[in-house]
Amino acid sequence: MHHRVTVCETCAAVGETPQGQDFAREIRALLARAEMTGFTVETVACLNACADPTALSFRAAGKWAYLFSNVDPTRDGADVVAFARLYRDSTDGEITDARACGRLRHCLRGRIPAG
Repeated sequence: MHHRVTVCETCAAVGETPQGQDFAREIRALLARAEMTGFTVETVACLNACADPTALSFRAAGKWAYLFSNVDPTRDGADVVAFARLYRDSTDGEITDARACGRLRHCLRGRIPAG
């Protein structure tokens, strides 16, 4: 199954430089180091979570979709990989115990059922 991580490339607090492009590259590298295949990491101009930068989402066919905001590109990379592992291993994308995802579990903004 193919999984997609989308990172907002324009998210930034007032007066700060957007880190989305760099964060997407870091996530790709972290997933590769963890031998997590089947993921595409891309960027998009906006995920409409501007008040709480940085935003990212997870999607896969037949699985719940997740939107996170207030993700810190400088410290949350390992937590993103932990969530990616749980998401990949879930048959329907529903994550019932996200404690392994550290701080990221508190950044969940919303989830959408598989359609």
